[in-house]
Amino acid sequence: MKGLYIVTPDWDDTAKLVEVTEKALKGGAQIVQYRHKTAGPEQRLEQAKALQALCRQYNRTFIVNDYVDLALEIGADGIHVGGTDAPVAKVRAAVGPDKIVGASCYGSLVLARNAVSAGASYVAFGGFFPSRVKKYPVTTPPAIIADWKKENASMPVCVIGGMTAENSAPLVKLGADMVAAVSGVYFQDDPEDAAKGYVAMFA
Repeated sequence: MKGLYIVTPDWDDTAKLVEVTEKALKGGAQIVQYRHKTAGPEQRLEQAKALQALCRQYNRTFIVNDYVDLALEIGADGIHVGGTDAPVAKVRAAVGPDKIVGASCYGSLVLARNAVSAGASYVAFGGFFPSRVKKYPVTTPPAIIADWKKENASMPVCVIGGMTAENSAPLVKLGADMVAAVSGVYFQDDPEDAAKGYVAMFA
């Protein structure tokens, strides 16, 4: 659980989604999270299967956002849940001990502690900066990363929210293990080159 963590946008065009994701993987992205909040069940299954096959081809980690049943059906590497999704303990019980379970903890150490106690494999903090894709308060202080690492040095931390290679570099220096990006990769003219910019921070 380290490096560039790409999160898919709500694209209905599966071919385009797979094409751009592959460019990001070629650029060094380590983790792909399939997130599509407006897709129907059939489309979600089609896209998730296509992305998972791609991740297996590149030997990268594939995570499904929110939909536990979908993650189990296709045998995804893990599941990510937000604050309004299923509780971490319930998700952990459903997927068993071997799957990755990530939890959005926004700007709260309390949420992060509770998530880990409930069985989370990593915690995600943010938003740190304004996002073009996800709407949430930009109120997370960078110091939360260092504070968390003092408590839980071995628990992986992901940062999210308007991440660019430039503005996320200080967060990596504070101890962030993963940087999550949507528009910073998917909406760029050269997604492979954009991915390399993030990856360079972890070299």
